[in-house]
Amino acid sequence: MTLTFDKLCLIFSVCLTANQFTFAQQTVHQSEEAGLQYLKYLPQDYESGRGQEFPLMLFLHGGGETGDNIELVKKHGPPKLIERGKQFPFIVISPQNPENKLWNDAALKQLLDEVIDNHRVDLSRVYLTGLSRGGFGTWRMAIQNPDMFAAIVPICGGGTPSYAQWLKDVPVWAFHGAKDQVIPLSRTVAMVEALQQANGDVKLTTYPEAGHDSWTTTYNNPAVYEWLLSHRKAGKEKQYSR
Repeated sequence: MTLTFDKLCLIFSVCLTANQFTFAQQTVHQSEEAGLQYLKYLPQDYESGRGQEFPLMLFLHGGGETGDNIELVKKHGPPKLIERGKQFPFIVISPQNPENKLWNDAALKQLLDEVIDNHRVDLSRVYLTGLSRGGFGTWRMAIQNPDMFAAIVPICGGGTPSYAQWLKDVPVWAFHGAKDQVIPLSRTVAMVEALQQANGDVKLTTYPEAGHDSWTTTYNNPAVYEWLLSHRKAGKEKQYSR
């Protein structure tokens, strides 16, 4: 088939529009107060749904995505899926850890408060998830702020079992690969068992053949997002002014 100039222009126009649409789905922002840059995704009907409040999901990446290149954050998890065209019913906030160390809980709290203050967030449905170093950050952030989250999904992380009791009222669905040689399964099991002893609402999914990457299967599973959305934080709307 011979492509005329007009056809080439049409193809270029379609490709450009598709790229612009993809970029518009997940925009880059900088929080000077929190000292974090982050990706923000708004649900497709956010702008048209005036007066409607939306659930929010905070995603914490792993150690390999640390730095100042925000494109790295799109390597795994919800940001990767959004970049490929997946639509979520959540506002998705995906910050980047600027330094090669553990997530800064205070900075994450500042960022979350900032986003909540400037968006129509359903305060009863704020969720937290993360993988690897972000899995550790998920456990720790939730323990520090148990009244903030309606449910959490830590993946191949770990925490301090003696502090797990603070999460007894926060539903937890943890994931880990049985053959993980980077962060052993025992780190997640210890947190789950501590929560069980505290009568917490917790469940664990172990992938028998998975190594460290237990996140790809998890984030590709629609049941994970359905489970998150099934939980609400009672009375949460009274705790944050908007």
